[in-house]
Amino acid sequence: MATAEQLKALLRSYVYGDGDQFLTVSMQVAAHAARRGQGRLAQELRDLIDEARRRASLPPTLSPVPIARPVGELADLIQASYPKTRLADMVLASSARQSLERVLVEYRQQDKLRAHGMSARRKLLMVGPPGSGKTMTAAALAGELKLPLLGVRLDGLITKFMGETAAKLRLVFDSMVSTKGVYLFDEFDAIGGDRSRRNDVGEMRRVLNSFLQFLEADDSDSLILAATNHQEILDPALFRRFDDVIRYGLPEPEQIEQLAKNRLNTFGLSRVQWKVVRTAAAGLSYAEVARACTEAAKSAVLGDRTELVTEDVVDTLRERSAIAGGDGTDQG
Repeated sequence: MATAEQLKALLRSYVYGDGDQFLTVSMQVAAHAARRGQGRLAQELRDLIDEARRRASLPPTLSPVPIARPVGELADLIQASYPKTRLADMVLASSARQSLERVLVEYRQQDKLRAHGMSARRKLLMVGPPGSGKTMTAAALAGELKLPLLGVRLDGLITKFMGETAAKLRLVFDSMVSTKGVYLFDEFDAIGGDRSRRNDVGEMRRVLNSFLQFLEADDSDSLILAATNHQEILDPALFRRFDDVIRYGLPEPEQIEQLAKNRLNTFGLSRVQWKVVRTAAAGLSYAEVARACTEAAKSAVLGDRTELVTEDVVDTLRERSAIAGGDGTDQG
């Protein structure tokens, strides 16, 4: 259950009437329960927290936003969703977690920053291999801030007609002002490629120039996220236009173990040799490790087993490694 420090923090937040802090600590208690293998309790706590957040009055900077249903031409450019993912659900390197926590702190207190002539970090460039958590990060930020996740559909944005792509891009940036949300440009290298490359077409250079201009001029309350697996081909000018660059990599052995335990916390794990699991998962992405754990869990459920052994997890990890060729798949 909750640690002594968490209990004290809960009581302090209650005494001082800090509802946001109370819910934040409650989520930490839920995450702690999940790590201890109390999966059902963790889910019940999260459900109660979600219900409390729905009922609570939110501070001005987090006021509810209208349901985002892109219409007209925007319907072909933006796909809306409403994630319930939280940062506590993610296994991340400490540097990435600290950067994202700083984004949340600044965004939630952006009025305070504005009063001193400063702005919150809202424009993030996420770079790293496939399956390292970039797309899930966008969902977690949207879930934490109770904002819609608005994925920009590059297949609808990029056209073969001169000038049309930049015009559609303007529509997206105009939407950021009218509909507050987390806007994700996934596979961003499609429009963010280096302008000096000889094989680049003139239209895409104009699109990137437009993107840079719109990004610099944007002063909305929306978060703008760009994600790419190919940092090496991005235009150098991009890096200084974003408020922060968050770098992702393959999971370290300790992160592999933590991720596997989180995914399998509803099963008995006393017979799992984690050193063997960490070795079998070497070279896989977070997404591939998570998939392997899901497959191991499915096998246990179908076999009417409540406990896993080392081979259950290692076998599925090896299957994922063979499928992925050791590189993982693109799960952001």
